[in-house]
Amino acid sequence: MRVLAVETSTLAGGAALLDGGLVVGEYALDVRATHSERLMGAIDRLLTDAGWAVRDLEGLAVSVGPGSFTGLRIGLSTVKGLALALSIPIVAVPTLDAMAALLPFAALPVCPVLDARKGEVYASLYRWDGAGMHRVWEYLAIAPADLAQRLEEPVIVLGDAADQIHSPYARRIRPPRRGPSPASVGALGYSRLTIGDTVAPADLVPIYLRPSEAELKRRGAALR
Repeated sequence: MRVLAVETSTLAGGAALLDGGLVVGEYALDVRATHSERLMGAIDRLLTDAGWAVRDLEGLAVSVGPGSFTGLRIGLSTVKGLALALSIPIVAVPTLDAMAALLPFAALPVCPVLDARKGEVYASLYRWDGAGMHRVWEYLAIAPADLAQRLEEPVIVLGDAADQIHSPYARRIRPPRRGPSPASVGALGYSRLTIGDTVAPADLVPIYLRPSEAELKRRGAALR
């Protein structure tokens, strides 16, 4: 199965192509250019370099957050459009799941942490169960100090907000990525596509965990 994976929940996003679960190509760029400026160009470049046509795609995987509100909207809108145009299935991959999947076989629990701004981080906790990274906690939007208090044993902490977690139990690593990789999103997505764990385009929604800035402004206006 030929799969396109899209990751736009963080600045370090991009796209990847997988064939039969193997990564054929990946585009990732950790800069402040918006995904709207570069995502479709990245997908087109990947397809061209792989010698694929867009009609060769058989499935789509997309990260659904938590993460950047704007980035998630761009990624999900792109994938919805492709799914409708090509009549191919979509798999939704939570961003923190994709980050934890970067450390399979870890002996310690893994806690991916992303900067949520406004004094909070997005986080969850995972353990290797012999087959994959099993999520232990719910997805959280939490103050860094509160997350640190939840750590009760040595834990591998990774992500662009890892340095905000001040705990004697935090074991920070320096992976080459600050967020999830498009290829990691694709690998999880491929596994779910093979078992039919798909979502209809109309039902594809992001994991936000808290209201967007626009929603907060609307609520404030309604109260005035």
